[in-house]
Amino acid sequence: MLKLSTAALAGAAFASKATETVRIEFTLFSAFYSPLVLTVAGRYLAEEGLSPVISVSSAGRSALASLDNGTADVVQTAPSQAFNDLEKGNRPTNVHFAQINQKDGFFLAARAPDPSFTWKRLEGKKVLVTPGVQPTTMFKYACFKAGIDISKVQMIEAGPPEAMLKAFASGTGDYVHLQGPMPQQLAHDGKAHIVTSLGDVIGLCAFSSLAAKREWLATPKAAAFARAYRKACGDLLSRPAAEIARIEQSYFEGVPLDVLETTITSYQQLGNWSSDIAISRPSFEATLDIFQHAGLIRQRYAYEDVVAAVPGA
Repeated sequence: MLKLSTAALAGAAFASKATETVRIEFTLFSAFYSPLVLTVAGRYLAEEGLSPVISVSSAGRSALASLDNGTADVVQTAPSQAFNDLEKGNRPTNVHFAQINQKDGFFLAARAPDPSFTWKRLEGKKVLVTPGVQPTTMFKYACFKAGIDISKVQMIEAGPPEAMLKAFASGTGDYVHLQGPMPQQLAHDGKAHIVTSLGDVIGLCAFSSLAAKREWLATPKAAAFARAYRKACGDLLSRPAAEIARIEQSYFEGVPLDVLETTITSYQQLGNWSSDIAISRPSFEATLDIFQHAGLIRQRYAYEDVVAAVPGA
């Protein structure tokens, strides 16, 4: 979604006290995934003797493929990715062992300020919606939860987020549906105004996660990773957004510090992140509700087929 800076890629493997490499792949890279970004940028892994090597999946490719081919140890993904295998009658080869986000992290931005915005405003309007099964499914579910008729919303797919920004800037659409920090950047530039967040209307769900192979989760390296990740998640909530933004800024090419700070503040306040890194059963059940409502799964699946315990817990 965003371009990971060249400097960050080159400098992600810290020498310091690190003795073992941990390979981390993001499916998408954005401030929404700050729990994992901070774990790397804040040197929490180095403190556990781990040297992170990070990458971002190429467009249209899931990071889960890198677990299967052995080129990654930990990936940023979503529990709903497991539904693809389960719908085919297969047990997933990868398991989700920690949450990154316990709420949807997308925002709706309009062309003009609208302090009295209600979701009813979307009926009859054109909305540029981020493509992909989960973003689109969550958008439709948010409309359902808000009590509006999705058939009256003109959903427009304009390609990946960068293409959506260009389309919106050129006059296409009344609203745009994006993950932070893109809508915050639009607001900063005076090109749009954030009117609501999807996380507020959808509520708790297992939105994004860390996944790995079961055998890797049984290793001391996995336990060390989990300790670092848990500490970073706690600090992400307890430290000022401005401080977190300064630590992460070198990883976000072209994103001003104040935009990154505003984005992190928004997610802290919305409750997207938690110091409890385990994926809860209620959040998993909520995701099943959402995908069942969309007709994308034929039955409810067992928590244990998708989720594993946090290593070392």
